[in-house]
Amino acid sequence: MYECKYPHLFSPIRLGNTLFRNRIFGAPTGYQELTSEEFPTAEAVAYYARKARGGCASVAVGECIVDSKHGKGGQNHIPLDDPESAGALTALAEGISRYGAVAVAELQHAGMYAEQSQKLGYTVYGPVTAESVRGDIAHAGGAGTRVLAMTEEVIEETIEAYASAALFARRCGFGMALIHGGHGWLMSQFLSPHVNTRGDRWGGSFENRMRFPLAVADRIREKCGRGFPIEFRMSVTEANPNGYGLDEGVKIAMALDGHVDLIHASAGHHEVRDAFVVTHPSMFLPDGCNAYLAAEIKKRVKTPVATVGAFTEPELMEETVASGRADIVELARELIADPDMPAKARAGRGDDVVRCMRCFTCFSNLLSNRQFCCAVNPEIGVELQAERAAPSSVRKTILVAGGGVAGMQAALTASGRGHDVILCEKSERLGGALRCERDVPFKEKLSKYLDLQEYKVTSAGIDLRLGVEATPELVRDISPDVVIAALGARPIKPDIEGVDGSHVYGAEDVYLNTSLAGERVVILGGGLVGTELAIFLAGLGRSVTIIELMPELSDGGNQLHGLALGVKLRELGIKLALGARALKIDGGVTAREPDGAHAVFAADTVIYAVGQRPLWDEADALRFLAPEFYQIGDCLAPKNIREATRAAYSIAGMI
Repeated sequence: MYECKYPHLFSPIRLGNTLFRNRIFGAPTGYQELTSEEFPTAEAVAYYARKARGGCASVAVGECIVDSKHGKGGQNHIPLDDPESAGALTALAEGISRYGAVAVAELQHAGMYAEQSQKLGYTVYGPVTAESVRGDIAHAGGAGTRVLAMTEEVIEETIEAYASAALFARRCGFGMALIHGGHGWLMSQFLSPHVNTRGDRWGGSFENRMRFPLAVADRIREKCGRGFPIEFRMSVTEANPNGYGLDEGVKIAMALDGHVDLIHASAGHHEVRDAFVVTHPSMFLPDGCNAYLAAEIKKRVKTPVATVGAFTEPELMEETVASGRADIVELARELIADPDMPAKARAGRGDDVVRCMRCFTCFSNLLSNRQFCCAVNPEIGVELQAERAAPSSVRKTILVAGGGVAGMQAALTASGRGHDVILCEKSERLGGALRCERDVPFKEKLSKYLDLQEYKVTSAGIDLRLGVEATPELVRDISPDVVIAALGARPIKPDIEGVDGSHVYGAEDVYLNTSLAGERVVILGGGLVGTELAIFLAGLGRSVTIIELMPELSDGGNQLHGLALGVKLRELGIKLALGARALKIDGGVTAREPDGAHAVFAADTVIYAVGQRPLWDEADALRFLAPEFYQIGDCLAPKNIREATRAAYSIAGMI
């Protein structure tokens, strides 16, 4: 007999006159691939609808602008003040609601950070001029933007713009309005005692600073009716020296009590780099690290409270709701990693949930290329194609050589398409070289992903052959229709005098056996492997120095993870020698610094992490042994998990 493992998490909740089917809400994410008019595309509808199909109670569409002239912080934000967008927005809302989820529109206005508005020739307004703000927050990302203080007339027009946007969204089929009142945008600019130093009734005192957000919420209520739910997203703490803290945030929540239907307890300020990894917790922070903010608010208000940030485990979500720390858990990146997380948990299949690794691949790619993607979910970004995919019309025998990230995904995708799949892995375990990071605390979610992929392979009817190398002789004997080479890569050993010393190791060796690392460690190479290893060893108490030939550490194209790494490097006191070339290893490392001088870095242990050599020759040996041949993952070009899973999913999916 079925028994729900997470009864509190899957109990319905009523906000306004709307019943939400469970306590898992899809937090707002802003899709950037819009039309030239900035209307949602079919791809945008598929992206948001995919979350609804996975079973969450609501799906919030991020970055819907209430004032396209004066409130745009960037390009590609959906205009809620353009009547011509009604058709596309109605299709978007319908795409979400048809699966039983409530479509939510995030109402946003950039205020003094409306740089795009200035580029378009419009006036930029804030509560005060940028020059009036104490500290440098006002100019952290918008230096050069001319900001005027809102007049009484502009404030009243903006209040009406919020309300009109909410009404327009409701008419398009959205079931809730989410007022973005946090992260440094206009609403939080009015709330901030550090920013809003106006001398009239709209600023200065706490009561006056609350006047604008309360007026917006009350006006939305008047225009949309009391039964239409309103969510208010706020920063309970701005998580930076120039921002307000928890006590002020709790006061704001108490003032909102009764004016809105849901208080969404977030944190941070978008213009403060180090606060970004608090708003969007990095892999170095514990699960549910911001839940305490919601818990503090819950003690003092009657309005339901939502928590957000670093939730991946259904057990923790259940405990958070059951304990009364929050009424609702909001998920952003987890629903990108696994849109089916709610349905899996509801069915008692929590172990099948793909956990978000908090690697920032999704948001970094969005900033760089205006598209979402995911390291562990290759469906993200191609939701339309995935939805329409059909089993292959021709059944083939496919041999996959290599059981790392790319090999496992290729085998799973090909098997799902109806092919007969043989997966050969020469070691005794699936997962490839990444298994060396199994004991790294901040890579726990990576280990769980590899374990889950391994379980799927063993459960999918795939002919798995562990301890078997895909030699040319074996492939000829099997005579497959298709060979997919996913053989991986091996570490490069640098050509440096002394590199064969007894105290010199590759990064993989030390990951597997940290006892090899002495008290003083020098790491050659400031890419992701070397930097993350430095953080791991420093966390174990080692004194670590990174020597990197380039003038900066490499983030591997993942700028937001690079930001998180930088925060952690400073926190742990890891020393950096940038622009330095290692010349010799003896007792320590002799390196030539940028000015040409030689420096000696004392070391008990030297570790090299200078790159990977793809196994091209090994792949070439299999190239002409089947009618179809594909080379994927690191054995083609060492990159990252996202590139490996995407290539495996795409190539295996087209066979």
